[in-house]
Amino acid sequence: MRRHAAIAQRAAEHGIGARVSGGRPSPGRDNAETPHPEAPHPIVGLRPVGDRAVLVELRSLGAVLTLASQLAAAEHAGDIDVVDVVAAATTVLIVAPSAQELARAAAYVRALGPAQLDPGERPPGRLVRLETVYNGADLNEAARLAGLSPEGLVAAHTQAVWDAAFGGFAPGFTYLTHDAAPSVPRRTSPRTAVPPGSVALAGTYSAVYPGESPGGWQLIGRTDAPMWDLGRDEPALVQPGDRVQFVAVRESTTIAPSAKWWVAQGAGASHPAQPTISEGGEAAREGGEPAEAGLVVVRPGLQTTVQDLGRPGRAALGVSPAGALDRGALRRANRMVGNEPGAAGLESLFGGLELRAREDQVLAVTGAQVPLRITVAPTPHTDPSTRGHGPSAQGSDPSPRPARVREAPLDAPFALLAGETLAVGAPTQGLRTYIAVRGGLDVPHLLGSASADSLSGIGPAPLAAGDELAVLPPRGAHVVGFPEVPPPLPGAHGAVTELRVIPGPRQDWFTRESLASFAEQEWTVTAQSNRVGVRLDGTPLKRSLKGELVSEGTARGAVQVPASGLPVLFLADAPVTGGYPVIGVVVSADLDLAAQLPPGAKVRFVPQNSQTSQHPQPTHSQNAPAPGAGTPEGTSHA
Repeated sequence: MRRHAAIAQRAAEHGIGARVSGGRPSPGRDNAETPHPEAPHPIVGLRPVGDRAVLVELRSLGAVLTLASQLAAAEHAGDIDVVDVVAAATTVLIVAPSAQELARAAAYVRALGPAQLDPGERPPGRLVRLETVYNGADLNEAARLAGLSPEGLVAAHTQAVWDAAFGGFAPGFTYLTHDAAPSVPRRTSPRTAVPPGSVALAGTYSAVYPGESPGGWQLIGRTDAPMWDLGRDEPALVQPGDRVQFVAVRESTTIAPSAKWWVAQGAGASHPAQPTISEGGEAAREGGEPAEAGLVVVRPGLQTTVQDLGRPGRAALGVSPAGALDRGALRRANRMVGNEPGAAGLESLFGGLELRAREDQVLAVTGAQVPLRITVAPTPHTDPSTRGHGPSAQGSDPSPRPARVREAPLDAPFALLAGETLAVGAPTQGLRTYIAVRGGLDVPHLLGSASADSLSGIGPAPLAAGDELAVLPPRGAHVVGFPEVPPPLPGAHGAVTELRVIPGPRQDWFTRESLASFAEQEWTVTAQSNRVGVRLDGTPLKRSLKGELVSEGTARGAVQVPASGLPVLFLADAPVTGGYPVIGVVVSADLDLAAQLPPGAKVRFVPQNSQTSQHPQPTHSQNAPAPGAGTPEGTSHA
């Protein structure tokens, strides 16, 4: 109980976990008078989401959209510094780059008065008009459920100007709403594949599916407008804060491609909106110097992807941050070869990767504890006195020299000469290895990052045998670095790895016994874990509340508990919103350690308050290093 009291006290100091009071008495009013009741404050309260985020609960969608608009204006003015703002039906998730900036953002929100959150104060956004053919497979059924004729439903859908409220489960999927929207239940049996461009209804929302995906919404029509296009500077045609109007057209009408959608800025005239292609084609590349022949993938291992530090700041569009799961390991590898910390490298799962150098390279490998072997290909042995006289010349020996093998160091820079092959073995501790090459990989950047996102499909595909990796020339005055002492990896021989967690934001959805069980039991990492999340097995947790949680923003490190009661620890490729309650959020400094948990590893969650989480120090059952040991960052994980 003392721990929960400390958490509440600390959260209240930063404006987190507190409720905002309703109206205040007018100044000068006689205390003896009975004041007229005032409307409750639009903000219900603030809930902590780990040590880098806060969830703001609001009373209406109008207040949600107004707060999101206020936060965008405050960031533009320099009043706050945030990474992401994710609006949902009744909440706004604010993700900050540091605990200090989080406290500043929370204080800004708490200082907002009811008048500032009045939906009428929100400036109108862009107006996007979408030409739509109303021939959806569910049009008649949706009209019946709404109590309208098909023609009446189409009229209601096209006459309204819809507000783009918040992003959804996929990039480019945006929930649209308006005050008089008819309520249409979802399909009882979801489709396994909904065609791209499908215009749909569910509840009081409308949306357009940007790509083919499963879905349970009622399909009433389709549009050819490209809702999501990575060739544009802003890939989402409709973004939160925009307004949308659907324009009915006949299927037989011939429409020029540029005339299928228009964007109007505020009250300005409508005009066909043209996509903007970044220089260099559909995806921008970093650096102006040409890349050189670099590495060839001989074997990709179980899974090897290109990763940098990810693409934060796109969650409102449904785009996960992605990036290296063990960010400290990638930073160290880049430092050792003289790259910028965020240069693109390789993330390899469970070893098995083999790379051959076309030209001399400098590499560094970090992360999991793995053996590294360099093989020089066998070459024909020829007597120098007969060189140049043909293979049949007297004195030549056609038998090849045996391949030479040498060990390469882990956590230190080393040379991989032209023709040599590096083999990454299976880990003895940890799970993921990171390979950096001096100069960095020449990889197209999408939305500011070269990272592969396994959930959305953004970024390069996993490596395959025969792939060639171009390497950029070194830039700037960066020199090859020194070996670095790595931080501890998840415990070997059955040792339990402890991850610090800040309770909430939805711990009140669970019984008191389950809250205790969550922190006391040893969870087991399952083989179903991936870049989206670490799936755990143990004694299932039980809820104290029935029903379903309205979808809301989630943060990296969130421990979500689905209906099975078995937690899932969200990693970099996790969806940006979720409908299952989050019992706690792992502190930022422990997420690199979580990324190295192999199947079968034992995990214990250690509840923290926000004060102790400011000084990161991941712990194990065995002895941990003293603060400042291990890496130049002064923490056990970079």
